[in-house]
Amino acid sequence: MLTKRIIPCLDVDKGRVVKGVKFFDHVDAGDPVAQAKRYQEQGADELVFYDISASHEGRQIMADLVSQVVEECFMPLCVGGGVRTLDDATRLIQAGAEKVSINSAAVKTPQLLADVARKFGRCATVLGLDANRVMDPDAKRERWEVFVNGGRTPTGIDVLTWVKRAEALGAGEIVLNVMNVDGTTAGYDLEMTAAVSDAVRVPVVASGGAGSPAHMLAALTTGRADAALAASIFHFNQYTVGQVKDYLGDHGVPVRRA
Repeated sequence: MLTKRIIPCLDVDKGRVVKGVKFFDHVDAGDPVAQAKRYQEQGADELVFYDISASHEGRQIMADLVSQVVEECFMPLCVGGGVRTLDDATRLIQAGAEKVSINSAAVKTPQLLADVARKFGRCATVLGLDANRVMDPDAKRERWEVFVNGGRTPTGIDVLTWVKRAEALGAGEIVLNVMNVDGTTAGYDLEMTAAVSDAVRVPVVASGGAGSPAHMLAALTTGRADAALAASIFHFNQYTVGQVKDYLGDHGVPVRRA
């Protein structure tokens, strides 16, 4: 049986780790290299780095930071934010990233997913997906919509339609971040996570809302995710990665112990 992964997420803005609520109201959460070393010591399976304002501000990718982290840490890194071209992805891979997460640019230029997958393989090609529950005023019902530019811009694209297309293009993994619960520590959106997990055959990483080990257990069981990503509960020392893995193991979830 494949083990489930626990992944700390470091949102980086201007060289510092930050954490917000529903993508806004960010507070400082430390130095990214120091945080990465701490999570490696705790037994994290992988780290995700997002430059959260690169796409919105039109800035370049953070290859230099990736190089610094790789010098200190040996766990797999997935890096996203500001990846607009194959050259951008190439620089991150060359800097030491194992995976590249593509979000806004994938929506604007879907062929980019195919290009990255062709050059580096599906395993290195991650779709970063910011999803939001919104009310459709015409149909008078809720729908799940894809957002871009750090959660600032709605696209009108349906979440399930997009994940299926992204998989067909070459995405080998999907990180589903549900904006409505992001940073709330109220728990993942299990309904949307399960629906996305059922819609594709590639691994799905649940993201947004983790507040306890029980929430992560629910994401990996009820939500049928392959991995659970969290930020607040790790950054502010509510739980360690090891404590989460102990809890999951005690509840029958296969995890890699440190």
